[in-house]
Amino acid sequence: MDLQPTLEGELVVLRPIRDDDWEEMYAAGSDPLIWELHPARNRWKEHHFRRYFEEAIASGGAFAILDKARGQIIGSSRYTEYDAARDEIEIGWTFLTRAYWGGAYNGEVKRLMLDHIHAHVATVYFMIGEHNLRSRRAIEKIGGQLRPDPVDKVFGDVTLRHVVYEIKRPRRR
Repeated sequence: MDLQPTLEGELVVLRPIRDDDWEEMYAAGSDPLIWELHPARNRWKEHHFRRYFEEAIASGGAFAILDKARGQIIGSSRYTEYDAARDEIEIGWTFLTRAYWGGAYNGEVKRLMLDHIHAHVATVYFMIGEHNLRSRRAIEKIGGQLRPDPVDKVFGDVTLRHVVYEIKRPRRR
């Protein structure tokens, strides 16, 4: 199962994140408004974003999201937390620059990632901060179904409640 293929749609290209993406990735992610509803609200600060970036590189499943027409990095996403026994994986840690909110870009990113990974894994889940209504609406828009039990995650010395959405592999006809 390849967790870092290059995926191409009409609007975006997802390619494996690289060390030399740092400058352009930080320029894309340094807007405080991107993170205002996120549990890690200070991720726009360089030292916090550096940790996010380094974890993305180390994960082996992270992508740089490029605007296909311009060739510029506009965000990132990743596959993480693969669980073979449960036949599931998380898609998360996603952000897009504000110029790409509310349109077709996030939907295409998620469709590309879902189409690729559903060939290998039955269930994809998305863990979202309970109060991050923007991200919750985006996942609901692409068909995410809310799981009944929230999850508490620890960030440093703070515990935050998350909700979990899932999308199951479409049945073949």
